[in-house]
Amino acid sequence: MVVTYTNKIANLKGFGSFCRLLIRWRGSVYKMVWQDMLIYILLFYAISFLYRFGLNEHDREIFEKVSIHCGHFRNLIPISFVLGFYVSLIVSRWWGMYNSIPWPDTLCIYLATHIQGTDPRARMMRCTVVRYVNLAILMTFALIAPGVKKNFPGYQQLVDAGYMTDNEKAILESLERKTKEHKTYVTFMWASKLVDRARREGKIRDDIAQKTITDELIKIRGFCGELLGWDTYNIPLVYTQVVTIAVYSFFLFSVLGEQFLDPTKNYPNNIIDLYVPIFSLLQFFFYIGWLKVAESLINPFGEDDHDFEFVALIKRHLEMSYLLADASPQEYPTMVQDSYWDATLEAQNEKNELTNSAFVLANRFVVQPDEVVKGECDSPC
Repeated sequence: MVVTYTNKIANLKGFGSFCRLLIRWRGSVYKMVWQDMLIYILLFYAISFLYRFGLNEHDREIFEKVSIHCGHFRNLIPISFVLGFYVSLIVSRWWGMYNSIPWPDTLCIYLATHIQGTDPRARMMRCTVVRYVNLAILMTFALIAPGVKKNFPGYQQLVDAGYMTDNEKAILESLERKTKEHKTYVTFMWASKLVDRARREGKIRDDIAQKTITDELIKIRGFCGELLGWDTYNIPLVYTQVVTIAVYSFFLFSVLGEQFLDPTKNYPNNIIDLYVPIFSLLQFFFYIGWLKVAESLINPFGEDDHDFEFVALIKRHLEMSYLLADASPQEYPTMVQDSYWDATLEAQNEKNELTNSAFVLANRFVVQPDEVVKGECDSPC
């Protein structure tokens, strides 16, 4: 699931406010890059030891020429541009996926408002529409999220969990023989037909209320379709391959190009022998960390630290839906004069007094039609 941390820094101020976040392991960049970093370090020191202690003079000269050549031409790879644009595209895609997650809360409020009555028939209509919508959301999540698919691999598990009846299961299984497309649209059709029946039976008072509920159903169906679209249509594979090959090629050449060479031969940028390649490691950490961010966000439907928690979201949707759509009369408060009642009346009286005063003042300067303004002389000036 997505690691939450903003509550840890809500009241932090001054220098080093984010230092507390740098020591976290779960969901951190250290957890993502340490294996690549370890391989890079081992490979770098293996080549360094070979150059320092395992080569003769002639082989050392060949190695130095290869190292200088790699160090020069690796910088021609536009890694910052390619990687930066790729990560920006991935983050925009991730945010679009989050905005496409369906939430049934608004629909449940509409159902509680417009399908009125506490009789068994009205309650059954509200609860059935809510169940159909949660079933559609669950079926959508099962198509894109392995964690949800693991808990609900088939229709029988949906029946056992109470999302579906045996009759509805038989209908969906019969549709499987007709088409292999996803069946989430079917439950929205059932919910829309049930809303129409409620209107014909008088449970919904007018056509506008029916349209409001139906529009919200279509809106949720659109979100489910967007999630399926995000899962089906990915960023072109060639772009991902280009970025990945560019980054790893850059650091493969860095293993040779960043090696320290014999300072007696006056090679450029080989004045200080850094036994630990600090700047090369920092460069590796930043670029590989950047690439790992894209890898972790490109598909947030899994079960990694940065993925959406769909299993918990399903439980939340089911619980909140019935709390909103099928609230008992005892859960509605009675209307009383609250502590601001008198203050509101006083403010209204003051407003009326100001309005009356302004009206009286304005009437003093109104010139009546039969009045004639006379000057000292009647002739024009």
